[in-house]
Formats: sequence, structure tokens, C-alpha cells
Amino acid sequence: MKRIYLDNAAATPMDPRVLDVMMPYLTTAYGNPSSLHYFGQQARAAVQTARSQVAHCLGVKGEDLVFTSGGTEADNLAILGFLRANFPDGGHLITTAVEHHAVLRTFQALEQKGYDVTYVSVEADGRVTAEAVAQALRDDTVLISVMYANNETGMIQPIDAIGALARQKGIAFHVDAVQAFGYVPIRPLEQGIDMLTVCSHKIYGPKGVGALYIRHGLQVAAEAYGGPQEHRLRAGTENVAAIAGFGKAAELLEAERDDRVLAARRLTDAVYERLIKGDARFHLNGRRNHVLPNIIDFSVDGVDSAILLIALDLQGLAVSAGSACEAGAVEASHVLQAMGIEEKWLRSSIRLSVGKENTLDEIKRAVAIIGDAVRKSRGESL
Repeated sequence: MKRIYLDNAAATPMDPRVLDVMMPYLTTAYGNPSSLHYFGQQARAAVQTARSQVAHCLGVKGEDLVFTSGGTEADNLAILGFLRANFPDGGHLITTAVEHHAVLRTFQALEQKGYDVTYVSVEADGRVTAEAVAQALRDDTVLISVMYANNETGMIQPIDAIGALARQKGIAFHVDAVQAFGYVPIRPLEQGIDMLTVCSHKIYGPKGVGALYIRHGLQVAAEAYGGPQEHRLRAGTENVAAIAGFGKAAELLEAERDDRVLAARRLTDAVYERLIKGDARFHLNGRRNHVLPNIIDFSVDGVDSAILLIALDLQGLAVSAGSACEAGAVEASHVLQAMGIEEKWLRSSIRLSVGKENTLDEIKRAVAIIGDAVRKSRGESL
């Protein structure tokens, strides 16, 4: 069976060119970047090169980047570190109801510590409006955190408008751009973004490494203490091989983004036209504009996501539920709930996310597999 992988929003395959860059630091270039001898300086140079590559991809200075273990740690460092350094005794925080759990659960924990949080509602298409964020502002608002693009639906938020609002009001603005990084040109300095989260394994780099951009001059306090690594904000010996791979992945992204966007859009458009459009059994979650080109999320009438995922996997097709799925049970998506999606669609969402390795022939085959599985699950004749 030739398998088809359409879960690139969860993790992309590593680009062979990235692995080539990483290999020396997994084998012969094994020094600690903090060591003064040749071996240590060899590793240190790799980290600094990667820092420059990721920073250049974002249009920022390398000195304003902190490498982390991934997007979750970067989100936590941004939100908790900013508050520890500036507002340790409380304040009003704003986020949206459709954030990734790395942000949502951080804010929920902060509520238990005395902070007041407003979870701004989204429109039916999953987008928040700058006006809604403006209406949520208070005199004691100290931080706004809005994801660049949603990890389930792919819907892109009006970051420029929110950034302009935050800058005008003098409020810190954090953006989780993990899902958007691979497909949207991001320029924090021009967009009013004070802190920005990105990671490697969504852009064909290794897992276990991410980065946090912190605007120069913004105070953020460390969460873990130890050595002076990463501007004293993230103690511990750097994961040199992963960081080097992240840098190369960012360099390739910058060179290839336009081609990747066009190819991904062609494939998800094909899914929409061939499977969803005009078929009452399917409900598109979001819409086909203001959306990342690589993600299409939909629900299937009368079909449980967990059952459908298993059926598709048995046919060699890897996709994901648009909501949490564990031990055969699907939890209703908080994103779809926030969008006001009807109950019958909540536990039947499927997310297809394409990558640069996918082909139109694979999409055609995937559509056929999904169509057959849906008909079988609904008891319809094949």
C-alpha cells in the first residue's frame, strides 16, 4: 500500500537538505557551544548561523531571537516571562477563544493567579475582528495574544490591524505564528508585534526546536535558571543539531515560500472542488479566503471523526481530526464551538493539510478514499 500523508500541519517531513546540515553536529562536531576550544566554537558558530538564518526570514536581528524546545515553550516564555518581568501582581489580558492550547491553558493558569482574562469571540468564519479586540481593551490591559493563523481551520487573523491597535495603546502584543510561518511573510517590526513564536517542524525542519522573537528593549524574565545561554532567558546546553536544522529550514523557506504557497493552494482548492463544494454531506469550517493555503478543514454529516480517521488510515490515508482525539473518542473542538458551528458538525471534523511533497494525483486518490469511507460510514451504497 502506498500511503498518503496529509497531516503536514501536525508535522512536516524533514527536508533532506536540512538533515545534511544537521549530521555533523550529530557525529563529529560534538562540542558544547559554551566551550572555548575549537570543538565548542564550531558548535557555537552553527548556533549563531542558524540564529541569523531564522532572524533574516523574519526581518529581525538575531540578537532578538531566543531558541526554545518548540512553540509551546516559546509561547509560555513570552506570556509568563513578560508578565513576570513587568506585571507580576496582575493585570488584564486579552486573547481569543480559538487559540492553541499552549496559549489558552497558559491564560487559564494565569486566571488562577489573579490575572483577569478576556477571551474575545470570533466571527462565524473563525476570524476575530480588530474592533472586537478594541472593545475588550481596558485601562489595565497589559498584554494581547492572538495567533497568526489557526491550527485547525487555517483561518488567518487580522494581525496588522491588531498590532497597530496595540502599538497605539502601548500594550504588548504576542503572536503565535507557528502555523503561519511556513506560508505567510511575517515582519514583526512592521506589524507591531512585540513577541512572536515560530517553530521548526512545521517548515520541514526537525522537531524539538522553536524560537521566540522579543522586540529589542522589551523586558522578559527567565522561567528556568542556570547558565547564560540564549541571552540568559533559556538556560541549558543548546540542541545544536536541531538548531542548525531549523536555520537551514528557515533559509529554504525564505527561498521557496512563493512556490510552496502556489502548490499548496492548488491542492487544497482541488479538495474543495472535488469533495466539498455543493455536497450537503460536507461542511467547510471557515472559508476559502483569509486562510492558509495548505489547510482545509471540514465536517462530515453523520460520521464520527475517530471512526473516519481509522477507516482512512486503513486505506493508507493520514489526516487528522480538527479536534482532540484520544483512545477512539473525539472531544468537541473548542475552535468550532467558538465559531458557533452546529452540534451535528462538532465531532465530525477532518483536517487535511498538504505539504510540498504532495501531488495532485495523491489528492485525487485521497478524495476518492474519503468519498468511499464517508459513504460506507453513512450506510450509503458505494
